[in-house]
Amino acid sequence: MLLLESMLTCPHCQHQQVETMPTDACQFFYECPACHTLLRPLVGDCCVFCSYGTVPCPPIQAGKGCCP
Repeated sequence: MLLLESMLTCPHCQHQQVETMPTDACQFFYECPACHTLLRPLVGDCCVFCSYGTVPCPPIQAGKGCCP
């Protein structure tokens, strides 16, 4: 069973926001609603959820590797 919600934490201001992850695409960018910093995946991660979330993206959860 895949978890589709993840809490993203902004590394700049520490704001936390629960977001629903897309199941059909990677999310490469996320604008923090508090400080408006544009987040991008860290080197080696496929999406912002894998870098800043409490739950990795659905393809990683399913063991399929990086997002399609």
